[in-house]
Amino acid sequence: MLPPSDNPSFAESTLLGGLALPEAEYGARPAVRMSMFDACHVGVVLRAVLFVESVAGVGAMFGALDPMDWLLRFSLLTGGVLPATLAWLIAGCGLKTWLLRLPPRLQWMAGIALGAIAGAYGCGLLVLIGLLHPAPWWASAFAGALMSAMLLIGLFWRARARTPAATAARLAELQSRIRPHFLFNTLNSAIALVRAEPLKAEAVLEDLSELFRSALADPAESVTLGDEIALAQRYLAIEEIRFGERLQVQWSLDPHADQAKLPPLLLQPLVENAIRHGVEPSATGAQVKISTLRRGSVVVIKVTNSTPAGTGERGNGLALANVRERLLLLHDVQARFQTVFKDGVFQVRLEIPA
Repeated sequence: MLPPSDNPSFAESTLLGGLALPEAEYGARPAVRMSMFDACHVGVVLRAVLFVESVAGVGAMFGALDPMDWLLRFSLLTGGVLPATLAWLIAGCGLKTWLLRLPPRLQWMAGIALGAIAGAYGCGLLVLIGLLHPAPWWASAFAGALMSAMLLIGLFWRARARTPAATAARLAELQSRIRPHFLFNTLNSAIALVRAEPLKAEAVLEDLSELFRSALADPAESVTLGDEIALAQRYLAIEEIRFGERLQVQWSLDPHADQAKLPPLLLQPLVENAIRHGVEPSATGAQVKISTLRRGSVVVIKVTNSTPAGTGERGNGLALANVRERLLLLHDVQARFQTVFKDGVFQVRLEIPA
């Protein structure tokens, strides 16, 4: 299942542009406001703590006489910096919904103010246990505000990366998942079935409509794995009309994994790649396996396909890179994405929180 390497042509882009329905009919798309306080992820917490501790470690070098003296100074700073950082992250996570209602400028001001309060809080802890005298209240507050501003910059760019893009970017997203030639092939299959098997033709068009409805809908932050499986099943039902016995599909689904969260339209392009690089180039067809399994707090998803030796078009990795990036944006360090190609079998393995 190697990623597609062809670029959309002008004709394809024109066709996709025609799929964008007028705003007057469906209403204008609401503006999405970014929240810079998505500090509830484990990855964000780890990076924030590592960043602040790194700055504290460098700061402890000033005036340190030897490594032991540096270690003592660093330990002293950590005693105030670490609780202050965690307090800022907890406050940002807990107040995220309220802060989202504020305009971006006030979000920045609120975050910097929380940083100043957290800095004073860390200083107060050291004073309370008698490790700091005299107390540098103002310096601690300003240091906390500065560190908060730097953390906000990182969270801002992270939020910006997760924000749904404009219409043109949404159409480009569609191009990379449900390609125009798939649309043409599906319509031709439906036309061929209209007279001989009208009920089957109707089912094909219903599946196609559902696929494009999902592709053209406003991007959501996440959908359930069960929804993604249902969409992939519709896609495979269409492709089974086209390939017949050449397409062999094997499902192994764990119902306990269906509520895991995924970015929308994540599973379908993986299945599409499996068909493109496994079934299409093979005269005898290929086998596609999709499995889900919940292991404790982790859900494992596998998409596997056999590939014909010496045939097939090797892609450039853009589709898989896109899937990997979107998965990490949603789950950060809690997600894993792996690809393996061995003995003519290609497998994509995803691990996400349950």
